[in-house]
Amino acid sequence: MTQTVTTTSIEAGPTTAKWQGIALSVVRVVVSFLFLCHGLQKMGFFDKPAAPFGTWPGWYAGVIELVGSALILVGLFTRPVAVLLSGTMAYAYFVVHQPDALLPLQNKGETAALYSWVFLLFAVVGPGTYALDTLRRRRKS
Repeated sequence: MTQTVTTTSIEAGPTTAKWQGIALSVVRVVVSFLFLCHGLQKMGFFDKPAAPFGTWPGWYAGVIELVGSALILVGLFTRPVAVLLSGTMAYAYFVVHQPDALLPLQNKGETAALYSWVFLLFAVVGPGTYALDTLRRRRKS
């Protein structure tokens, strides 16, 4: 006796896709703004002294964070920049935080781990509806 199993899935319609693109754009802007603040902090803004000019990894990380977050904020070169930022945060987690303790909650690496995964998500799914990358892609076609 043969039994056929069928699955039904709810497909995303145009309205759902529209809201997904908008939501992705909003998350991209908020995350990149928060990340920009971390880059500014490494350059001496807010409550911390600036990383000494040219020092590794502090000053270079600050430059990468500043430039990368500004590009992600406007949605320009989102995928390659997101890969770079994801790797930067993975480096920060494994080299700076992880030697202190095994778990992110113990080694104060939650933020680095979260940023790494969120930027990896942007690298895979793109910038969303409202981004310069999207505008550039529309003009080409």
